[in-house]
Amino acid sequence: MKSLSILIFIFCVLMIAGCNGEKDLIEKNKLVVTQAFDAINNQDYESLDQYFTQDYRRYCQASPDAKVENLDDMIGFLKEWYDAFPDATVETHMMAAEGDLVAVYITFAGTHTAPMGDIPATGKRMESETFGFHRLKDGKIVETWVTWDNLAIFNQLGLFPPPGKDQP
Repeated sequence: MKSLSILIFIFCVLMIAGCNGEKDLIEKNKLVVTQAFDAINNQDYESLDQYFTQDYRRYCQASPDAKVENLDDMIGFLKEWYDAFPDATVETHMMAAEGDLVAVYITFAGTHTAPMGDIPATGKRMESETFGFHRLKDGKIVETWVTWDNLAIFNQLGLFPPPGKDQP
């Protein structure tokens, strides 16, 4: 009976240790995402390889033509956004994690002072609520699924006024 008690005790200790290990990994993953957003806010593109894998992939229904199939593509995408919105910031409102996934609810905000693709600069400020999931592996972001409301952005920039409203 004593050996059974010892086995149960060892099993419990291992279970608790395993749970703490997963909790530690989740907290580390959340920290990586936080640090990645800090680097993006600072437009510190050279440091992004600390947070993203070289074969990083980004999936987004809101910008289907913006192919991001590696870290260089991601840096190019970010540079285009920061060229168009040089004062842009990313503010994290909520973050939750489970396993290898980190979910975020952020606001991307900035003033549109330079062309964005075919869209000429409007000089207007916009804020976009954005949701995303990041999958991490070995301490780096491997994939991101992200979405935002393009119509809300275009409305704020004066590019798509609501029906019945005059364009400013």
